[in-house]
Amino acid sequence: MAGRIREDVIIAIRERLPVEQVIGDYVALKPAGSGRFKGLCPFHDEKTPSFNVNTANGYYKCFGCGVGGDLITFVQEQEHLTFVEAVEVLARKAGVEVTYEQGGAAPRQQSSERQRLVEANAAAAQFFVEQLATPEAEIGRRFLLDRGFDDSAWATFGVGYAPNGWDHLITHLRGRGFSNETLLAGGLASQGQRGPIDRFRGRLLWPIRDPKGDVVGFGARRLREDDQGPKYLNTPETALYKKSQVLYGLDLAKNDITKRYKAVVVEGYTDVMACHLAGETTAVATCGTAFGVEHVQLLRRYLMDQDEFRGRVIFTFDGDEAGRKAALKAFADDQKFVAQTFVAAEPDGLDPCELRTQRGDLAVRDLIARHIPLAEFAIRSALDRFDLELPEGRVQALAEAAPVVARLKDWALREEYARRLSGWLGMDENSVLARVRGHESGHSDGRPDHRSARRAPQQAPRPDPRDPRLVIEREVLKLAVQRPVLAGPIFDEIEVECFTSPAYAAVRAAITAAGGTATAAAGAAWVERVQTGAETDSVRGLVTELAVEPMQTADEDDPRYAGSLLARLQEMALTRRISDLKSRVQRVNPVERPEEYNRLFGELIVLERDKIGLRERAMGTL
Repeated sequence: MAGRIREDVIIAIRERLPVEQVIGDYVALKPAGSGRFKGLCPFHDEKTPSFNVNTANGYYKCFGCGVGGDLITFVQEQEHLTFVEAVEVLARKAGVEVTYEQGGAAPRQQSSERQRLVEANAAAAQFFVEQLATPEAEIGRRFLLDRGFDDSAWATFGVGYAPNGWDHLITHLRGRGFSNETLLAGGLASQGQRGPIDRFRGRLLWPIRDPKGDVVGFGARRLREDDQGPKYLNTPETALYKKSQVLYGLDLAKNDITKRYKAVVVEGYTDVMACHLAGETTAVATCGTAFGVEHVQLLRRYLMDQDEFRGRVIFTFDGDEAGRKAALKAFADDQKFVAQTFVAAEPDGLDPCELRTQRGDLAVRDLIARHIPLAEFAIRSALDRFDLELPEGRVQALAEAAPVVARLKDWALREEYARRLSGWLGMDENSVLARVRGHESGHSDGRPDHRSARRAPQQAPRPDPRDPRLVIEREVLKLAVQRPVLAGPIFDEIEVECFTSPAYAAVRAAITAAGGTATAAAGAAWVERVQTGAETDSVRGLVTELAVEPMQTADEDDPRYAGSLLARLQEMALTRRISDLKSRVQRVNPVERPEEYNRLFGELIVLERDKIGLRERAMGTL
């Protein structure tokens, strides 16, 4: 038996393989100072990079989960290998022969199982490529040419052909020194009645590679009508191939995904080829399974996905009903993303491969460019089944769409899409918001309970003080509670509907109940009057919070700051009214209903003029 791996082998590997190169096969790294890189840790799910690599000493450390080590440790942990197996993997990559202290190279039979599987898959991939040039493979070549793929495309993606026999691959690999046990363990062979037989027969083959380029499995496409197997047959689960952890084409796409902060997810191998050849080189596809959580984590390493929503994941689906269902399934999983997610759906039902064949490369790029947010796609899919010209249709559409909006876990997106939904339906914004919030609270139909209207403030959750969409509302209320003289009569004239948060609307009502700010004087007595006007303990607690919290200005007594706040709040409310009115105008036919159209258009002009005035006041130009 061979002894320990010689130290000079380890030294040679470290000299030839920079640690950032090895880790960069698994994680997108960006410079973080002299000789340092950072990225999203591959060992735990995180939103902000805490995984650090020091090229000077060849070590990595994650300050989030605490893992650390050198390039050998990294490969061990990432691939679940022993030390010897990790050294073998790295030695092959570095072109270093593994020798032991007792002398000689590691004997073949002592090579790790994983290494044997990698070598067997590589040999099989080469065999399949060679077979694509044979006369029998004419049917496969014709399949590829009919879809716009020439021999250079076959070479780029390593497409091959499995002969239509029982043991062609097995015979070839046995001659290369691979055992039946290795072929069965790698999913290259299946157990027949009289021994192992080729798993793939008479099919086109696409090699499925891991991010660093090793072939870990294959996807095989049926070509003949007498083939009774499935349309696509993939490698079964093996020590190398886990379908929930691989994405076809990622080895080719990963660098551009990192550079462009974008990943395009398509449905098949030929779609990946079509996208890449058309210039959309960030395309990847799942391998015989739905896009899942582990695929999300895999992509995020290369998207450098962070809280600033920089990365984009664009799903392409056929424009038919099956594609719509696939998109809605993706929406159900969308909450796991920090990256923005979009849908690019071809209305004619063509997939990217068909689109490129029929209309060319530009059509594929246009399809991807026309992407819309996945949340919007899901909501509009709920609306499409109803006639929005009819009151009954809009009511039914709201009932269908409100639960979709309520499923958005990001509260900021939920509030924004509730407002958009009111515009698409031409319905009162507060009614739509109430319907959505009803589903958030678990109401069966989302309708507000008028019998408990007086208790509504108690149901309102405490707003997040950091919510950027509510910062103006909160600041105006702090002004009214802390500096009522500055808020003055303008505050009292502001309608309660200007406050979109139910809790803030309840505070606004408490201030009105206290007599308003026009005649109030700052101090404890005023705060106490407002608390007395509050209907619930939760609202009273919020009043106390607003009375103590510092305002977001260096000079809290500056009347210009107060005027700007009040004008900005009114402008935001007016913007929502304008959006609603525009939606109504769009649904009116000016030829059939000219009087109504002219009236609404006139109202729109007045509101737009008022908005300009408020904007100027908010900016301090008046």
